[in-house]
Amino acid sequence: MSRFAAPIAEAIWDMKYRLKAPDGTPVDRTVEDTWRRIARALAAVEPAPDLWEDRFHAALEDFRFLPAGRITAGAGTDRSVTLFNCFVMGTIPDSMAGIFEMLKEAALTMQQGGGIGYDFSTIRPRGAPVSGVAADASGPLSFMDVWDAMCRTIMSAGSRRGAMMATMRCDHPDIEDFITAKQDAARLRMFNLSVLVTDPFMDAVKADGPWDLAFEGRVYQTVRARDLWNRIMRATYDYAEPGVIFIDRINAANNLQYCETISATNPCGEQPLPPYGACLLGSINLARLVRDPFSDDAALDMAALDDLVRVAVRMMDNVVDASRFPLEAQAREAQAKRRIGLGVTGLADALILCRLRYGSDEAVARTEEWMHAIARAAYLASVDLAREKGPFPLFDAAAFLASGTMQGMDADVRDAIRAHGIRNALLTSVAPTGTISLYAGNVSSGIEPVFAYEYTRKVLQKDGARTEEKVEDYAVRLWRQMHADAPLPAYFVSAQTLAPMDHVRMQAAAQKWVDSSISKTINCPEDISFDDFKDVYLAAWDMGCKGCTTYRPNDVTGSVLSVSESSDTAPQADQGADVVYLSTPFDRPEALEGHTYKLKWPGSEHAIYVTINDTVINGHRRPFEIFINSKNMEHFAWTVALTRMISAVFRRGGDVSFVVEELKAVFDPRGGAWVEGRYIPSILAAIGGVIEQHLVRIGFIEGAGLGLKSDPQALRKVVGEEGPRGAPCPACSAYEMVMIEGCMTCRACGHSKCG
Repeated sequence: MSRFAAPIAEAIWDMKYRLKAPDGTPVDRTVEDTWRRIARALAAVEPAPDLWEDRFHAALEDFRFLPAGRITAGAGTDRSVTLFNCFVMGTIPDSMAGIFEMLKEAALTMQQGGGIGYDFSTIRPRGAPVSGVAADASGPLSFMDVWDAMCRTIMSAGSRRGAMMATMRCDHPDIEDFITAKQDAARLRMFNLSVLVTDPFMDAVKADGPWDLAFEGRVYQTVRARDLWNRIMRATYDYAEPGVIFIDRINAANNLQYCETISATNPCGEQPLPPYGACLLGSINLARLVRDPFSDDAALDMAALDDLVRVAVRMMDNVVDASRFPLEAQAREAQAKRRIGLGVTGLADALILCRLRYGSDEAVARTEEWMHAIARAAYLASVDLAREKGPFPLFDAAAFLASGTMQGMDADVRDAIRAHGIRNALLTSVAPTGTISLYAGNVSSGIEPVFAYEYTRKVLQKDGARTEEKVEDYAVRLWRQMHADAPLPAYFVSAQTLAPMDHVRMQAAAQKWVDSSISKTINCPEDISFDDFKDVYLAAWDMGCKGCTTYRPNDVTGSVLSVSESSDTAPQADQGADVVYLSTPFDRPEALEGHTYKLKWPGSEHAIYVTINDTVINGHRRPFEIFINSKNMEHFAWTVALTRMISAVFRRGGDVSFVVEELKAVFDPRGGAWVEGRYIPSILAAIGGVIEQHLVRIGFIEGAGLGLKSDPQALRKVVGEEGPRGAPCPACSAYEMVMIEGCMTCRACGHSKCG
């Protein structure tokens, strides 16, 4: 007999989590085999693996503990994949070389199945001068477009949706462009966006004071804080993004505030992480722990909860040792802090089974009670692990216990940590759990309310097609099994009928006992007024939440789920727009025409050959792909990465000329080179010049003015072709001394014999 409650649950297991041989033959014959595979893999690092394998299997059985998808799919498979769901990547340097190095790391991480988060606040704003060249920076948004193309390219190789989070500080000069970036339905669809909101900004909003937009000490603009806040709110009201992250509150409450600073989160926001931080997730299925559902004696089995949490903490701690990592920096970070994110799913269903209305005072109190019990059990389990295996390497008792989160923890837990240390730096987090909740019988997701009693879900198939499946909520199904056609009681509520403030109160209640953060979407009715909508975010701030994300139906994002139930007892909702997907990249024809350019670089024994192939779209020639080759193996890794990323941008369509400007602005820290009397700051800048020459050649852009972009003669010099040169300059030695307005002047450095 199948352990699955519905065909869609079994289909999700078969597609996402079931181990199969390379030819598609199932290795996991049943879901029991999947549980046993996970239990065996995570017990392998234990001194007594057989004992712990049985205990781990018991925790997994009946979908009571749900490890995150990467663990369920990858543990025990011997595949080169990470068991961590998401990562925050390294700090992006404000240099072209550093930016593309970060892009390469992101691609490697996503290739192994990890979602990524980045803070783009470290990149200088659009229009800022680029030192050493007569050029202005294109700003962080242009690089986000490149990341977006990379993510979509990697996504095209598999069925798992690429996931990225981009954050930007509320005082960055480009914050207004960031706020409105996704109002274009075809832009940045691989990203979730969130604004990093600081405590001083919130103070300025409430005081209606001025707010400086600055970068590296330079103030670019001063705005009214409340006006900027309203712009964030209006964008979120109309387009459901960006979200808001209260970043100072996150850092103040962080158990590790003494050794890390956080400025980004994983893609769904439940794990604020430092550079190279890893997101390890698992969820306790509260709906499976309720005794005597719908009766006067209905209650959560607290003893079973305590035992399950303790086993789950041990399993997740073992994942740190059992997992592979895309990058060595990620492995070091995970090992040094052993951060885990144990959360819950099925909270709303558990409340319903206990006859409590989501959002009511009783439900808020019960939620806080359950989350407190989970936090207490998790911390005590981690203390026990520290006694047995040692605390996490960066543990500092005094500093750890001084954090904002630990100030509110039970005194006996604090005493135990002081005496014995703790194995895991942070332990609790609430993820959205959408897919694993369906796999577990469609229990309510995370701490979200029931979306609807029955709804239609769009499912991405292996071949890229999308099918629709009707899904019935776990609590509703159980009620109908026990009470046949009896009407649903008043405590059955859904996201379609709840007031937004009910969501906020529940999130705030859970946050009190979650040391990381919570992924939660506050559903708002389409007809909510803008003023009422703004109050949701202010209430989230006032109630102590670490962030806030809302969703109001709109024309750009549409709806992912659509309600299909039509009975009087079911929540009603419009079908809404379908999910908006970007068009696929241009198809590659059988044959392409192009040109190959020979680039000579001083100090390099071998030339670099740049081939750019074109396609014709709507009668216009445009670049389609680029190849960079050289016998010099020193360049191999970055040229491969560069060609793949630039080709991905070319195939996306639109105006791709920004690639030229970005490459030309790259400065090699070791110094550039004088090529035929002109200073070129790096090989990448020279390649940018080659691309520009080609774009001019095919009529994609025009050439005019000074600099490589508009000086075909200078371009010919860079790629090694003949061209006129001037006398040597006494100041910089460039062969650029020419007669300008009756005076010998250096075109490279500006030295003049008349000045």
